Amino acid sequence: MSIQQSDVLYTAVATAENGRDGRVATDDGKIDAVLNPPQEMGGSGVGTNPEQFFAAGYSACFQGALGVVARQEKADISGSTVTAKVGIGKNEDGFGLIVEISAAIPNVDAATAQALLEKAHQVCPYSKATRGNITVTLV
Repeated sequence: MSIQQSDVLYTAVATAENGRDGRVATDDGKIDAVLNPPQEMGGSGVGTNPEQFFAAGYSACFQGALGVVARQEKADISGSTVTAKVGIGKNEDGFGLIVEISAAIPNVDAATAQALLEKAHQVCPYSKATRGNITVTLV
């Protein structure tokens, strides 16, 4: 379900110059980064790239969703981490993304961890935004 502009609690603003081989900065100055394509895509790899920012944002958001679900399920996820791997590659109309989400949740068994991941995937805003658009695998 979509939200309306009146429902927005916060808006992040970032501006890019020269696309993948330039610079990106947020309006508040908290991010100001040089962008370069990774060496695997023919770039220098000196700076960061959009996929790294997406992986960072997705993993943080998913960790937050995992916390929400864990509280509902009364599961202990203290000490847990979430890792997002964002791949980019060619597809039929240019390029596309693929994501793999994994979590280390030391205080629950494997079945509980998998169930928590699946529930978090249903409530995470990044997962909702990508659903049906890119392949996201939970590991």
